[in-house]
Amino acid sequence: MNSAPPSYAKGIAQALLAAALFGVSTPLAKLLLGDIAPGMLAGLLYAGSGAGLLLWWLWRRVNAGESHEAALVPRDLPWLAGAVLFGGILGPLLLMFGLTHTPASSASLLLNMESVLTAVLAWVVFRENVDHRVLLGMLAIVAGGGLLSVQRIGFGGAGFGAIAIVGACLCWAIDNNFTRPISGSDPVQIAGLKGAVAGCINIGIAVAAGYHFPAPFRLIAAGLLGLAGYGVSLVLFVLALRSLGTARTSAYFSTAPFLGACVALWLFGEHPGTSFWLAGALMVVGVWLHISERHEHEHVHEAITHSHRHRHDEHHQHTHDFPWDGKEPHTHPHTHEPLRHSHPHYPDLHHRHKHS
Repeated sequence: MNSAPPSYAKGIAQALLAAALFGVSTPLAKLLLGDIAPGMLAGLLYAGSGAGLLLWWLWRRVNAGESHEAALVPRDLPWLAGAVLFGGILGPLLLMFGLTHTPASSASLLLNMESVLTAVLAWVVFRENVDHRVLLGMLAIVAGGGLLSVQRIGFGGAGFGAIAIVGACLCWAIDNNFTRPISGSDPVQIAGLKGAVAGCINIGIAVAAGYHFPAPFRLIAAGLLGLAGYGVSLVLFVLALRSLGTARTSAYFSTAPFLGACVALWLFGEHPGTSFWLAGALMVVGVWLHISERHEHEHVHEAITHSHRHRHDEHHQHTHDFPWDGKEPHTHPHTHEPLRHSHPHYPDLHHRHKHS
C-alpha cells in the first residue's frame, strides 16, 4: 500500500471543521460575558451542547432504528467520567475566567497550547508515537504562546488570565487523552452525555454562588453557541480521533485559535502589536510541522476484539456469525487476527502499536 487510506483525509477534514466551529465560538463567547457570569456561561454552553446532541441522538434512534455506531459500555464509563470532569467542568470554567482578563485575539492564540499539552500527555503518559516533526512543532507553538503570556505578567492582569487559559488547555489535553480509548463508540452519545452532565454541574455551581440565568435571548444564544462550538465540534473531534490518534488530531485542531483570533480582531477592533503577529507566525510553523508529518514502517497488528463502525477494508477481513445483508459501514463486535504489513499510517484505532 503506497498511500494513506481515504479515512485519514476524512479524519483531517473532520478535525479542521471541529477546529473551525470551536475557534469561532471563543470570541463569540466573549461577547456574552458582559451579561453572563463566566461560570454560568460555561454551564449554558455545555448544557446547550448536551441538550441538542441528546435530542439528536433520541431522534435518530426513534426514526432510524438501530444505530450504526457502537454504544457506550460499562468499561467506558471511567474514561467518560474523567473527560467530563476535566474537559466539561474545569476546562470551561478556567477559559471563561481567562477570557475576562485577556484580549480575545490573544486568548484565541493561547488555546494552541491545548495541542501541545495533548501531544505531550499522549507521548509520555499514553505512549503514543510522536516523531521529531511533531516535537519541533510543539516547541514552535510553546514559543508563540510564551510571547503572548509575557506581554503582561502579574495577578489580576493579562498574565493571570493567560495562566487560566493555559490551565484550561491542560484540562482539555487530559480530556482528549481520556476520550481516545472510547472514540470507537457513538460520538453523539459521548458528546451529548458529556455536555449534559457538565452543563448541569456548572449551572448548579453558578446558581449556588448567587448568579442568575440571563434573559431568554441570551440564554438561547448561549445554548446554540454551545451546540455548535462545543457539541458538534466534539462529535467531529471524536470521529477524527478514530483516524488520526490523539496528538495528530489535536495538531489539526490547533488551527482553531487562528480563526478565532481573526474573528476577534474583526469583532472587537483590536490592534495587536508586533509580538502578536510574531506569535502567530511561530504557531503557523508549528501547525505546518505537525500536519506535514509522514509516518510509514513495517508494523504488527496484535489480535484484538472490539466494536466500532467499520467497512471491510484491509484491516477488517473477518467473517460474521450472524446474517449480514452486505451493507457497509456497519457495527458489531469483531476480532482482528495478527497481521504484519507496511503502509503510511497514524495511531488510529488499529495502529496503536509500540515503536522501537
